[in-house]
Amino acid sequence: MAPKKVGTVKFVLDCTAPVDDKVLDVASFEKYLQDRIKVGGKVGTLASNGVSIQRDRTKLTVSAPSDLGFSKRQLKYLSKRYLKKQQLRDYLRVVAASKNSYELRYFSIAGGDDIEDEE
Repeated sequence: MAPKKVGTVKFVLDCTAPVDDKVLDVASFEKYLQDRIKVGGKVGTLASNGVSIQRDRTKLTVSAPSDLGFSKRQLKYLSKRYLKKQQLRDYLRVVAASKNSYELRYFSIAGGDDIEDEE
């Protein structure tokens, strides 16, 4: 039998809009994820299981071995908790941009079209 090939799964968190507006700090977001991502039901076992987090200027890339069964949903959950902790949850939302990426977007608030009563 040939040994199984172990690939990696990469998930991208795109924080371009809030970082460009200087609302969100990617470094603190990365630290938050490193402290709280669970692997095998335990927090703090990223390096021992081969999970890594890379940071670009506006993007975070979480890569994990595919046999680990790492959940994209956990990233969304932790992203929403981080936004709540930073009191940004009222302005930003986490949206799936593609199969393995999330994007932080502003809520689109349509307003200003109200006609005021004239006396």
